This record gives sequence, structure tokens and C-alpha cells, in this order.
Amino acid sequence: MNVPTDLEVAKSVPMAPIGEIAARLGIEEADIEPYGRYKAKIALSVIDKEKAARGKLILVTAMTPTPAGEGKTTTSVGLCDGLNRIGRKAVVVLREPSLGPCFGMKGGATGGGRSQVVPMEDINLHFMGDFKAVETANNLLAALIDNELRLSGKGTSDIDPRSVTWKRVMDMNARELRNIITGLGGKTGGVPRETGFNITAASEIMAILCLSDDLLDMKEKLANIYVGQSYDGRAVYARDIRAQGALAVILKEAIKPNLVQTLEKNAAVIHGGPFANIAQGTNSILGTRMGLTLADYVVTEAGFGADLGAEKFFNIKCRYGGFKPRAVVIVATVRALKYHGGVKLENLSRTDVAAVRKGFVNLARHIDNVAQFGVPAVVAINRFSSDTDEEVKAVRQLCADKGVVAEVNAAWAKGGEGAAALAEIVADTADGFDGDFIPTYDWDSGVAEKINTVATRIYGAGSVILTPKAVTRLATIKQLGLDHLPICIAKTQYSFSDNPARIGRPEGFELAVSDIEIAAGAGFLIPVTGNIVRMPGLPAKPAALSMDIDAAGNITGLI
Repeated sequence: MNVPTDLEVAKSVPMAPIGEIAARLGIEEADIEPYGRYKAKIALSVIDKEKAARGKLILVTAMTPTPAGEGKTTTSVGLCDGLNRIGRKAVVVLREPSLGPCFGMKGGATGGGRSQVVPMEDINLHFMGDFKAVETANNLLAALIDNELRLSGKGTSDIDPRSVTWKRVMDMNARELRNIITGLGGKTGGVPRETGFNITAASEIMAILCLSDDLLDMKEKLANIYVGQSYDGRAVYARDIRAQGALAVILKEAIKPNLVQTLEKNAAVIHGGPFANIAQGTNSILGTRMGLTLADYVVTEAGFGADLGAEKFFNIKCRYGGFKPRAVVIVATVRALKYHGGVKLENLSRTDVAAVRKGFVNLARHIDNVAQFGVPAVVAINRFSSDTDEEVKAVRQLCADKGVVAEVNAAWAKGGEGAAALAEIVADTADGFDGDFIPTYDWDSGVAEKINTVATRIYGAGSVILTPKAVTRLATIKQLGLDHLPICIAKTQYSFSDNPARIGRPEGFELAVSDIEIAAGAGFLIPVTGNIVRMPGLPAKPAALSMDIDAAGNITGLI
């Protein structure tokens, strides 16, 4: 039996003109800017903060994933379709895919099977140009900094090149660019110095785009980007080299959320694309607020496991955006439970109830972590064809023993119909909760204390070790008066610890912090743990090697 690829399924379903999708949401024709027939920008003037405050926000997160991922986007889209099927007006609000993972390991990031957002190729490949705008703005700032260095005291800031932390970015996995030297070629080549590249999704510009309230707020955040220090020790920000105006000009269209549709022709808002292991991992405040303006229920997701995306969603995005989530859906799979129970990747299709039970310790920790935030949780079992009834029954019972309801999500095979039962439970859960979440830490606590709190309470660490470089950075942060900012820990997504090989539920380990990066414009600090890097590399067999296009423009391999 040949199972159609996600791309084949997406192309088999006719799409509705984007104007019809907008009209169904009550958006006036003048308030959308169509990019072709099936996608559009939405004017920021559509946002109604009072109405958005009344909407019901549902977060989709997950247990610690296997390297192949566990289907948060598939679950999010299916849950949105399921909610609409049971008569609830719902919109799904997602992040934009990055080309790095698309051509690297994933091959696509718009959901799967009958649970996708479309047009699939467009969304995965450049989409509305937002990533390119972020990349260009980031690299313009890098060019302006290098120009200041070339002027050597004749410019406006007298920056010490040894102190510059700002890097260039590109939306592609390229490990060779992590550490480079620029400015070679004599006097005409600029000032030689060590620097490097990050991936665009990890750029502070991306974080700023996602955490801004409006265009002017974004410009102010851009002005606050920390660049380095002058020779006399004075802090230098982007505003000191008058960069913020030009950066905001580049981002003037990118700040507008994007409207597309699911395969069942329900509205989807897609905006921003930070990773959750090396950035804050959730879509934009404006995208979420737009969804809450347009619908009664908004389904959104946070990247990787709840230790990363969900923690940052609550402690950074919700606090900056004033959001109060009503329910959390934790995506789990039988194969991930078996993986954390010690089964090798190549054997995950084999029935093994004992391994499911053993690996449940990982999901249990995520359930406990979500409970710390005080928001009710539901477990969504994203079912695969290899899962047996016995294994699924074991997951249901283990969740029940933890006091959490678990329901199967069959949206991959059946679309909204396959998620209707899950949607009923999630809707009832969201309707029944009207409280506020509990933050993990006080922003005014010391930086080291905030790191320790997340490490011990969320990850299960026994202690935190700071390298001399990190300790020096703490002193700089305190001197700059930035120690009140929240933290956005960069950590492997494959383990609660900083070691991806430590699966399951490790306890009492040491979390090693090698550096603390300053993202003053975005409004957070980035403790870097273990061997995590902010520029990924390609795998041994990149997904790009399976992609092709014919004379008629038909794409293959973008699964």
C-alpha cells in the first residue's frame, strides 16, 4: 500500500480563495493584502485588544521528542479543525517554517496527512518573505557595526571590535559559518575580527518581531539592541549608531500577521518563527492577538517539549503579551514513550508495552511541569499506524493515574473528524478554567537565581555550573542594569538535561552554562548550556537531496 506524501495530500484538496477565508472571519476586504490567491497579510488595525482578552487560548506542547518529532503542528491544526467541526469558532496560530530544517531533517513543517495548513509549498519555501526581511535587517545592523569599526573613532560610537557580540544570520543550516573571520583584504576590507553566523530563526530581530506590540514598539526594541562597548567601557546600543529607523523600514511588512487556511478551509494565522531550543519558540504576540480577535478559541503551539517551548511561552511571551491560557495540550506518542523507555529508533514500530510504561517517566515530568503553571492539561496521543490498542490503553491508564485525561488524536488520517473527541475534551477544559497562570520565577530575581529555578524546577537538575565566561557576563549584565530581564535558556531539545543522550527523566544532574548572551532589544537574556549552538548543521542525508522540480513546476520530496 502506497501512502501518499504530505505534499500529495495537500495538492489533492482544492483551496478556497483567501478573500473567502477572511470574509468568514469578518475581516473587511480593505484590511487584507493578498499575496496571490491563497495567502494574505492582515492589517494590524484589525486587532481588538479588548476582544482578544476574552478569547480562549489553548497551548499545544509536547513530551521530549524523538529526533523525528512527535506531531505538535499536526495536532494543533487537527484540533483547530476538530473544534470547528463541533461548532466552536476556532483559529490556529502557528510559527513560520525555517528553510534550515526543511532542507535539513524535516523536509516540511506545515502539519501532516489530512491535518495541514496550505498552500504547503509556499508556506515551507520563503512564504511571505518575513524570514528574508528578518535576515536582511539583522545583516544591515551587522554591516552598520562594521562600518563604524572601519571609521575607527570618526563615527558616532567608537566601538571596541573585541566587544561586539552581534552576528550575521542566514536561513539555512551551515555549521561551517558558526565561527568566521571578517574584514580581510587590507584597508579596503574593513577591520579584521572574529565573528560568525546564527540561523535566522535564532536572531534577536526575529525575537523582537515576535514580541512587539506594534510598529513603533518594534522600532523602540530595535533601538535597544546591545551591540558591544566603546573603548572607554560605555555600552553601545543600535540607537547609538542610528540603526533602528532603517531596520524598522525593512520590517514594515513582516510585522503584519499572515492568513492562510487548513485543508478543511478553516483560518490559520502564521507569523514569526523562532526555534524553542535556541530562542523563545512561539509565534508572535501580534499573531496570537489577531487570532484571539477573530475567533472564540485559538490553538497555538510552542516548540519542542514543554521544558523548552511551554516554559518560555508562559514566562516570556504570556507575560509580555498579557495572555492567560485556558488549557494546555501535551502531545505524546507511543513511539516517543518507547524511545524514552530505552528502545532504539529503528525498533520503535515493534510492540513493547513494558517500554511504554518505562518511558512514561518522561511524559510524567512534563505533566508535572505544566501543573506548576496552574493551567489544566490534556494529553493528546498522536496515534501512528504501528501503535497497538494495548499500547494506547497503557498510555491512557498511566495518564489517568496522574489525574490527566488522555485522548487519541487521529487527525493525520481523518482530519478534523479524527480530532473531534479531543476537541470536545479540550473545549470543556478551556471553558471550565478562567484563572491566571503561575510564573516559574520573579523577573526581579538575580539572573543566576532565575537560571537555577528553571534548571531545578523544570529540568530536574541538581545544580547549575557557570563557566568563568558566564560569570563575567553576569557582571556585565548587572552593570548594564539588565538583570531584571527574563531568561530564555538555550538547551538541547532531546533531554531535560544539557546532554541529548540522557533520555527519560534524568534527575540531580549538573546543568553547565557556558555563556549568557544579551538580547536587550527582545527583552531577555540567553543562558547557553552544554554544547548547544545557534547555527545548526545539516545531517548526513539532508532532506534537500530528495527534493526536485519538473518542467511544469511540480515539486517532489517536500514531505
